[in-house]
Amino acid sequence: MADRIDARSAHESNLLERARQRLPGGVLGTSRYADEVSFVVKHGRGSKIYDVSGREYIDYVMASGPMVLGHAHPAVVAAVRKQMESGTTYFMVTEPIIELAEEICRAVPCAEQVRFTSTGSEATFFALRVARTARQRDKILKFEGGYHGAHDYSMMSSSPRSPKAFPAPVPDSSGIPHSLEAEVLVAPYNDLATVEGIVATHADDLAAVIIEPFQRLIPPQPGFLAGLREITRRHGVLLVFDEVVTGFRLAYGGAQEYYGVIPDIACVGKIVGGGFPLAAVCASAELMQPFDPSRDGTGEFISQSGTLNGNPIAAVAGLATLRELRKPGAYERLHGSGRRLMAGMAELAQRSGLAAQVVGEPVVFDLLFTAEPVTDYRSLQKADGARARAFTTELIKRGVVKNTQKMYMSLAHTDADVAKTLEACEDALKAVRAAPAKLRS
Repeated sequence: MADRIDARSAHESNLLERARQRLPGGVLGTSRYADEVSFVVKHGRGSKIYDVSGREYIDYVMASGPMVLGHAHPAVVAAVRKQMESGTTYFMVTEPIIELAEEICRAVPCAEQVRFTSTGSEATFFALRVARTARQRDKILKFEGGYHGAHDYSMMSSSPRSPKAFPAPVPDSSGIPHSLEAEVLVAPYNDLATVEGIVATHADDLAAVIIEPFQRLIPPQPGFLAGLREITRRHGVLLVFDEVVTGFRLAYGGAQEYYGVIPDIACVGKIVGGGFPLAAVCASAELMQPFDPSRDGTGEFISQSGTLNGNPIAAVAGLATLRELRKPGAYERLHGSGRRLMAGMAELAQRSGLAAQVVGEPVVFDLLFTAEPVTDYRSLQKADGARARAFTTELIKRGVVKNTQKMYMSLAHTDADVAKTLEACEDALKAVRAAPAKLRS
């Protein structure tokens, strides 16, 4: 039986109240934990984070993915400390950012040049601008449930509560211009026949198809990505892979290497910044030429600039992270730990008698409370969200923290972490099974 964590301190309770007063919802983004298990992070080390009450958690959030080496990795800390002594930012080209650009181009199959941004949202925003410039078309096709950041194009049908018939989009945020709905088409993930019909109908107006090759938790079915590549190539539409999550995670060359399909444009982020704000658009030199300031005034210039784009601290942190990932056996260990945890959770779910299954790849996955196959957004939405939230809450009570619908593995997670996590999962599943009727399917 997994031990429960201690009670929250008065100081941490006070901090949580102050957060609620000054931060909308008391959080930094769109998700939050149940009040009973909310906490304030103090520091992290390896696979663990610690709150201001001194409580320890095995961390599967990993800062939403960047910390593939774990927290405060010595190589990253040393590189950052050395760079900070020389200056923190310049708004100019530095040696570390040149080296990082070169390494990304060596690793990512579609990359000949890169353009750095500070966030993944910016990277997908500018990737679509590249596509619209190259194709001289405005429409974009995306996949229902795919998340590409917070800009207006991407916030169409990323998590619709009441989906429309394809290919009509649903705005997922207030403040998005209604006129933009005419510029975004939506297709179901893992459904080549529907995609082909939409692309064939709208090819003359389409600039690009953008996709998370591994969509949130859902792997592509065999042949889906290759078929999508063939369809877009046949119709002259650009294919954009959003690899902010999968880049340098599924494999060193990202989803392109892992699944064997090469897009026209890719976006990378999270891991490449080593825990600091950094992302990039990657493509051929020809597609990237509109970023060149010498093109200003030609009508084909893409204006893109940011105070912290290519920040040298993020660059050295990213370089240090990539050096560790290039070491022999790194990906074997990362995938191996994930496979063991996935298998253990699947066995526990089966023994629990609950309708539940583990979905994902060994580096990013979760337990979903549904017995039906999960192949796209609509089948994913059939999972029992109340039980998922209860499961997450019960895990946190036992010193294991994850997102409500995602677990990130890192090289810092040990066999002991996996064993303790499985103990916590077993107890959490028992608690969910015994929960009130409102949590039952």
